[in-house]
Amino acid sequence: MALKVIGAGFGRTGTASLKIALEKLLGEPCYHMSEVLGKAGHVDLWLEAAAGRPDWEAIFGGYAATVDFPACNYWRELAEVYPEAKILLSVRDVERWFQSTQETIFSKTLQELQSGTRWGRMIQATIDDHLSGAIDDHDAMVAAFNGHVATVRNAFGPDRLLIYEVSEGWAPLCEFLGCEQPDSEFPYVNSKEEFEGVFGLLRSPMGARVMNGEGIEASSLHDEMFH
Repeated sequence: MALKVIGAGFGRTGTASLKIALEKLLGEPCYHMSEVLGKAGHVDLWLEAAAGRPDWEAIFGGYAATVDFPACNYWRELAEVYPEAKILLSVRDVERWFQSTQETIFSKTLQELQSGTRWGRMIQATIDDHLSGAIDDHDAMVAAFNGHVATVRNAFGPDRLLIYEVSEGWAPLCEFLGCEQPDSEFPYVNSKEEFEGVFGLLRSPMGARVMNGEGIEASSLHDEMFH
């Protein structure tokens, strides 16, 4: 299965909501950071990708879409490998984005939990290094976010690229993908409060397995983390 949608938006731009929305619209799985943590061997696959030896089929086989870190940092390569795929750039107010990252994915708590683990090495190689390693530096992070948005925007025409905020709901997403709009409400998940459960999970025996790259059932992990 070839990717139909490549999510180029950084984490904390509504990517957990987009995973659920895209799976509903496409009727097929969407890759997300929860897949990296949940599937045995995927931490190592991303370490290989960061070293310039990607096996995209091994990572994305069976998925119709991808969103979130770390895949969003490889949007250019993926756009070439999957030339028919649409590019979905999720965005939000940059100040709110930075504040959200500091309370969740780039928090000191999470940095301490992942320090010295295989997952931590993967995060460093596929995410932090793409942000110049300055994940707690406000000005550097804002510049990285704005620069990323500008670069992606300039790389594609409107026929292939949608710049999107999840607050817009179903309409622009469905129009872009040529899908019928569902009757159900758009899935808004993964608030900062919901993310608190991640810290508890990663302190558990299950979390230790995740940090070592052993993986657990990805769908279970996503449910634990984002519902």
